[in-house]
Amino acid sequence: MLSNKFELFMKHKLLVIASLILAAYLLPYYLLGEDSHIRVHDNLDSNIVWFKLVVENNLIFASPNEMLPSIINGLPRSALPSGLDAMVWMYALFEPFTAYTLNQTIMRVVALFGMYFLLAYYFEKQTGTWTNYQLPITGAALTFALLPFWPSGALSMAGMPLALLAFMKIRDFGRHAKKRYWLMLALIPFHANFILAFSFFISIIGVIWLLDWIRYKQLNWPFFHSIVLMTSIFLIKNYMVIYSMFLDSAYVPHREEFELGDKDAVGAFQLGIENFLFAHTHDETFHYRFIFPAAMAAILLAVWKRMVPKLLISLLAANLILSIWYGYWYWEGWRVPKDTISLLNNFNFSRYHFLHPLLWYLVFGLAMGIIQKRVFLGKFIVLMLILSQVAILFPLGEESKYSEFDSFTYKEFYSEALFDDIKEYIGEDPSDYRVVSIGMHPTIAQYNGLWTLDTYNTTIPLSYKHSWREVIAPELEKNGSLEHYFDTWGSRLYLYVDELGKNYDFTKESDKQIEQLDINTEHLASMGGKYILSAVPIQNYEENDLTFERVFESPSSPWKIYLYKIG
Repeated sequence: MLSNKFELFMKHKLLVIASLILAAYLLPYYLLGEDSHIRVHDNLDSNIVWFKLVVENNLIFASPNEMLPSIINGLPRSALPSGLDAMVWMYALFEPFTAYTLNQTIMRVVALFGMYFLLAYYFEKQTGTWTNYQLPITGAALTFALLPFWPSGALSMAGMPLALLAFMKIRDFGRHAKKRYWLMLALIPFHANFILAFSFFISIIGVIWLLDWIRYKQLNWPFFHSIVLMTSIFLIKNYMVIYSMFLDSAYVPHREEFELGDKDAVGAFQLGIENFLFAHTHDETFHYRFIFPAAMAAILLAVWKRMVPKLLISLLAANLILSIWYGYWYWEGWRVPKDTISLLNNFNFSRYHFLHPLLWYLVFGLAMGIIQKRVFLGKFIVLMLILSQVAILFPLGEESKYSEFDSFTYKEFYSEALFDDIKEYIGEDPSDYRVVSIGMHPTIAQYNGLWTLDTYNTTIPLSYKHSWREVIAPELEKNGSLEHYFDTWGSRLYLYVDELGKNYDFTKESDKQIEQLDINTEHLASMGGKYILSAVPIQNYEENDLTFERVFESPSSPWKIYLYKIG
């Protein structure tokens, strides 16, 4: 027994080392807890609160048409995460930060092992052995697992290598594929986002199946059934979105007025090239320093050695094509079909770029495999490439990155004690009044149990967006950039102020003041608004029919909140 374990350890010793490095990467979450610095954008300012509100308001299995009354006087349940989403159940079973930490751990462990065994399977098929390529396999897997994945994406990108491994095993072995691969495809959907990423991934898998059918003149039914299995589970999980998009004719989302496409042909091409080189904020790959040069060197080296690395070239070409497609999705030439076909306007088909992390780190593994085999001191060069990429990615862990930027810790951002003071001062049940925020994200108030008229959500009733616009119309008229941002997108229903722009993090260290606020206070009051929580003082508050109440601050909070009563 001991000899078998030792043999297994020696076979995967580099994977053990990679796991220890990954454990060190995750350690700050476990040591610091809520004192950890974590990402604000599309994280603290949104998704964490959405999961929390679904659980706290007993809406896990509510009908799509049921309302969450504490947001915008009634946010449809269909605008929030599905009750079949594993993240919702993590937030139901654990405290929010514990759930967040558990998700980070699952994401990165699945990313590490998924990429490791995917590349091992490839090298085994191509060369008859994978153990000779342990270093490039482990290096690509480790660096993939260290990527700054968007936290609320869960396995949307981190789980793609594991899903691809399962699909390829079933494709190659059919009914003889081990049951665990079917199980992987059945479980991943519950912890991944179909609309964001996996719909595009599965469509590519479908193309592979179709090409196999054309090439071999034979249907691979097990492979087809595996695609149907995963797609079906995703559709069942996302029943609320499907209902609101295709079955509920009464619900008109603000996405109907999206106008995401105003670039000329040159601008769209430039955006595509920029994406190819530097990726997108939600799927950053940091490939341009070492991975891309290594891939080009590997191709030149292979050609010199009179071999054609078809897969490596194909993956690089795919990355380029996906980036160009991303850029041209925002080309003005799409305006007519987008304005004509609602689905094209509501659904972001540019998101094939979410396959970039998977593709770039497969490129990394394949390139290092060629370099190791074909170059003198190849293993040393591969080791240097791995260490260099780790040196880029390890400091991008949330604690390292955001503490360096002097950003917020989880506890600081939500400042629960400070908001307890505000609620105590107001002295009413939060359901009896509505608040809005200036210079800070409304999700902070939402997290602390306040009922808000402002919000950030991926889908909002269009009628409410129009109503909210009446409140901020005078400020939008001052600032063309804010007006365009709100009118063509509008998922952030914030109380925009020309003097503040798109800045929502004015701490007590800021000396910023609003000199001339112009909002439709009368309409805000008619919507139920009673208080404004402002991160900065408003000099002309009386002109806006506001009454200054008092300032709230505490040593443990980064905020200094000025409370104004409306009317």
